[in-house]
Amino acid sequence: MGVGVILTGVVRILGLDPGLTHTGWGLIEAARGRLVHVAHGAISTKPVTPLPERLSAIYRGLEALLMELRPDEAAVEHTYVNKNPAAALKLGQARGVVLLAPAMAGLPVAEYQAMEVKRAVVGTGHADKIQVQDMVKRLLPGAKLARADAADALAIAICHAHHRETRVTLAQAAQRAVSA
Repeated sequence: MGVGVILTGVVRILGLDPGLTHTGWGLIEAARGRLVHVAHGAISTKPVTPLPERLSAIYRGLEALLMELRPDEAAVEHTYVNKNPAAALKLGQARGVVLLAPAMAGLPVAEYQAMEVKRAVVGTGHADKIQVQDMVKRLLPGAKLARADAADALAIAICHAHHRETRVTLAQAAQRAVSA
């Protein structure tokens, strides 16, 4: 993934934690290493609802969020392989929808492994969920995190902001080198 359109200034990053029952989302603004919490939540579906309707509800929910929140970029977490093949397949379908919605809106979409997210937020790839939530609260003061999936989505956005900052710095250094 490239650095996207915005090289300087404030960038709005939508972090997405795919799930069939609860898809977490979190929006932050990042500018020169500073992070600001904007909003977070979850798009939820009922397990008794047929799969196509659940996937459609996730897509429509994301589409509405994208129109309302106007992020500049999106970041999605890779999901772990589940021991239950049927559950893994359904989760993969939900993840496909979560990747599709921001891409269809024209946003650059980055993907991160769970260990990358934990390392970027906590400093170790083997952190547990409580450690991740605690660090998200510290990095985004004022964020009232009632749902684990929303906290995970904010962590994904934070991870993207850190990785993005590095890519922007390298791109700017390369531009200076070419201009010199």
